[in-house]
Amino acid sequence: MLLILFLAAVGAIAVAIIIIDSLWSVFELVTSHLMPYFLPTEVQPLSKRFGPWAVITGSTDGIGKQYAMELAQRGINLVLVSRNPEKLRNVAGEIEKLHGVKTKIIVADFSKGTEVYQTIEEELGDIPVGILVNNVGVQYEYPMPLCELPTTKAWELINVNVVAVTSMTRMLLPRMVERGRGAIVNVSSGSELQPLPLMAVYAASKVYVRNFTFAIRDEYSSKGIHVQHLSPLFVSTKMNTFSQRLLDGNLLVPDAVTYAQHAVATLGRVHTTTGYWMHGIQYFFIKISPEWLRIKIGAHMNREFRTEHLQNTKLRAQ
Repeated sequence: MLLILFLAAVGAIAVAIIIIDSLWSVFELVTSHLMPYFLPTEVQPLSKRFGPWAVITGSTDGIGKQYAMELAQRGINLVLVSRNPEKLRNVAGEIEKLHGVKTKIIVADFSKGTEVYQTIEEELGDIPVGILVNNVGVQYEYPMPLCELPTTKAWELINVNVVAVTSMTRMLLPRMVERGRGAIVNVSSGSELQPLPLMAVYAASKVYVRNFTFAIRDEYSSKGIHVQHLSPLFVSTKMNTFSQRLLDGNLLVPDAVTYAQHAVATLGRVHTTTGYWMHGIQYFFIKISPEWLRIKIGAHMNREFRTEHLQNTKLRAQ
């Protein structure tokens, strides 16, 4: 009898934890995506709350570029970090012309590993960086099993998706702590929710980003640092060139402009968000599903993307 009561109590506690965690996800969804409608402008401008300068990695395309545009529209000066100098100059010129803020460009190829960070730190000098957006990321060329993944690509995924977020945060966080204010935005991915067959290394790297973000938030939130975990699902960017369906976009797959508009509106409001209301709904239902089911669905989707890519490649070669 005692054993039955004990097991019942354990079961009740487990169910309660699942319900609370699920309801918290709903709360985060509501606060991050509905609050801007009730508070259409920042309670305090981002430049005053965090500082007048932001660093954005991977800022010449996709989410990174549009996130930079949104910050510039709010009067934030920008340090744009990416590997293509021509694209950097073009984006910087476009931002200055449209929004009249200051920009600085830093050429850095994060796939090279730790060798790039001394140059970045020297280039930043004494710029009072108040916002760091760790956006740079790299994806598989198309879904493939591990033995097909080139070793060089595996290291690129780790250097860009893991080392960059760690090194840039470690570089800029001490100055934020000294000033007693700052924001760090770490861009993860919905692939963090489960092991992902045919994109095993990519998904694993995003689990790192999530856990790293949650840990440093606990370490530094009491020191005035706002650490945001941003976890988008599919966005129509060149990272998803293996699927024309994703590039075409739809309500579930927004373009980078739409995504960035929603994501920047959450900065300073919530600590964890997908950045886009429809992604928030998807994330909730994915999260409450059993892990084995998430793995199966993820594997099925990636097999379809792989088939689509290989078929299109074959057609183009004919």
